[in-house]
Amino acid sequence: MARTEHHSHSGYPARSGPSGQSGPRLAALASLLADDTRAVFCLALLDGRAWTAGELARYAGVAPSTASEHLGKLIAGGLLAEERQGRHRYVRFADPRAAHLVEDLAAHTTPPKEPPRTLRAAGANSAMARGRTCYDHLAGRLGLAITDALTVRGLLRQDTGFALTDRGVAWFGEQGIGLERTGRRPLVRSCLDWTERKPHLAGVAGAALCRHALDAGWCVRIGSERAVKVTENGERELYARLGIEPAVLR
Repeated sequence: MARTEHHSHSGYPARSGPSGQSGPRLAALASLLADDTRAVFCLALLDGRAWTAGELARYAGVAPSTASEHLGKLIAGGLLAEERQGRHRYVRFADPRAAHLVEDLAAHTTPPKEPPRTLRAAGANSAMARGRTCYDHLAGRLGLAITDALTVRGLLRQDTGFALTDRGVAWFGEQGIGLERTGRRPLVRSCLDWTERKPHLAGVAGAALCRHALDAGWCVRIGSERAVKVTENGERELYARLGIEPAVLR
């Protein structure tokens, strides 16, 4: 049986060592996210794409010089990485662990009590709750529906952390979804969904399934946020392959 341990990712980048050594590093990490602008940048980057400094500045509503200063801190702290192409400076999460940390923290925040002030904001919130990308895997009701369907069919176990069964590994192969593992990234891991408050599938398998769903046209990105919408073809395919009722995805 293919299985992995559940990783909480509660101490990026420090993983071990005496508490006296880890304490300052954890405090430094917390200080990186203890700023509204830097937090907004990190939440925007959860769409899994690289953004330019200018795009992030406009998204957060800050001056380019302010954005550059904050990005410098996030890069120096190891949460983000940058690459330059010509005159453009692109930033993204340094690795999946950094993205998972931000998503996990977002899931533990208290939802806002005030309702959205505009119909557009309400629509965006609803779309994000229905389905979205969480860095490189699917989340929201779509992600939960897939996770539950895999579990009901005996393809995924959740009793002692997330683990693919032998049937689960075979299922991915039958769908033409490769599960190539690189580095130390786990085959599967649970990720607490910040809208549904339940764990959804992440890790190598979650990322591979998300790529396949987008490439095959099962779902498409909508708007400038991370929201995705299941297509009519996607509804048919998800019902045929996992028995997910279309009504659950709407």
